[in-house]
Amino acid sequence: MLTPKEKSLQKTISPAKISRLRKSAKALKKQRQNAGDPDFSHAKALDEVSRNNGFPNWKAITAVQETKKQPVQITLLDTQKLPVSLTRPDNQKPPSQIIPTPLANKKILIQNGIEFSVFEATATGLKKSILDATQPVRSHFNLEGFHDYEIQGQGPGHKIIKQAYFVSPNKVVASKVSLYRPVTKRGDPRMWFRGLPSFMDAGHQAAILIKDDCAYLFNISQHDLHNSLVGNDVIGQHLTKYIDGHGSVAKELLGKLQRIAKNPIPALGKGDTAVGMAIEAALGVPANSSKQPDYKGIELKSGRGSKNRSTLFAQVADWTKSVCKSSRDILDQYGYERNGDRRLYCTINAKKPNTQGLSFDYNSETDELTEKHESGADVATWTGTLLRDRLLEKHRETFWIQARSEMIGDIEHFHLESVIHTRSPVLTQLMPLLDDGVVTMDHLIKRKGGETKVSEKGPLFKIDKKNLPLLFPEPVRYKLV
Repeated sequence: MLTPKEKSLQKTISPAKISRLRKSAKALKKQRQNAGDPDFSHAKALDEVSRNNGFPNWKAITAVQETKKQPVQITLLDTQKLPVSLTRPDNQKPPSQIIPTPLANKKILIQNGIEFSVFEATATGLKKSILDATQPVRSHFNLEGFHDYEIQGQGPGHKIIKQAYFVSPNKVVASKVSLYRPVTKRGDPRMWFRGLPSFMDAGHQAAILIKDDCAYLFNISQHDLHNSLVGNDVIGQHLTKYIDGHGSVAKELLGKLQRIAKNPIPALGKGDTAVGMAIEAALGVPANSSKQPDYKGIELKSGRGSKNRSTLFAQVADWTKSVCKSSRDILDQYGYERNGDRRLYCTINAKKPNTQGLSFDYNSETDELTEKHESGADVATWTGTLLRDRLLEKHRETFWIQARSEMIGDIEHFHLESVIHTRSPVLTQLMPLLDDGVVTMDHLIKRKGGETKVSEKGPLFKIDKKNLPLLFPEPVRYKLV
């Protein structure tokens, strides 16, 4: 039976979501067992996946399923706060005490543009002083220039020791982190923070932040990061160091757009690019095909008001890792004939194959995104590093401009209506968003009939503008008129 407190926190969830959670648990079990943890059971995987998605455990899902078949409901923790008794089996603290959820704390970090990775302490790990350096952790360390396991040798002679700190609301405790790859097995990446058992219990999650080549740990199962920021305690003071203010270039650009928005501007060319070309011309930005940001380090993304998806960046696959070695190969094998031309115009996501039978599969262990055909054949592969580098290169700071189209005479004109300002994408979230189908990719490959030349306008990685807060901290919306 659900308690009145649990019932008050219920939110509807679809059967499809539950099915995806089961699938994630199955993949997690396989990953952990392949990594040298044969005792990691399916039940443990279900509980861990539940916690990672904001649920106390898998029983919270099945309990509601038994009580309410239509609609399926579970106790969704998300941004709510729960009594300690719901999340601490040992019940060492009074049931009335309130603690945050890891998911709520992760959202606080993302909203403030803080790069982080998360690990969960297990009873075995705390006892044996060993933690797996999972792919998200390894990617984070590499992005921050903190440590690269790929170039590290195996054995004690290659162990790296770095400074670390445990950050609590009222104090900071110095520690050391050991980064190593054991001689046994495949040399799976490991790490250990000295004194960790005094900082967190089994089942707790910790967020790792890197600053000045030091690792800072925050127990996101025990401390409320929002309250720390508001109250400016020791945790809040440390987090504030990671939060950047707005720059003068952004204010300059916003002012120019507000002046331009007073009158409609004529289109330059036709199609999707006409908006951006017109705005860049009005701003005095020279037309070019560079991958660099458009205005003094700020990327400009423009679209008509009816367009929901916006392009993050264009990036071809890593052909050295791909089965198909070029866009031509992909077109030849998976394209279709239309009006005498061969084309492959379609959207790819990780949730289900499209009409051409193409979909994405993300391998978190290798950090590789692979386009696959429903026949089982691999098509093309992108590394996480490649995609994160492109995202950062393109969107350190971006103005997402929305315009309304109007025909004045025979010429299309644009009324600039609003802009969304984003800064510092949270790079560690890109691959999970691809895996969740939030970020998608468009093929735009074409060969005109009778020609041998193939044109490729993509692949374009896109996101719905409503989902920008999942990738960018605190997007700010400004009206231009």
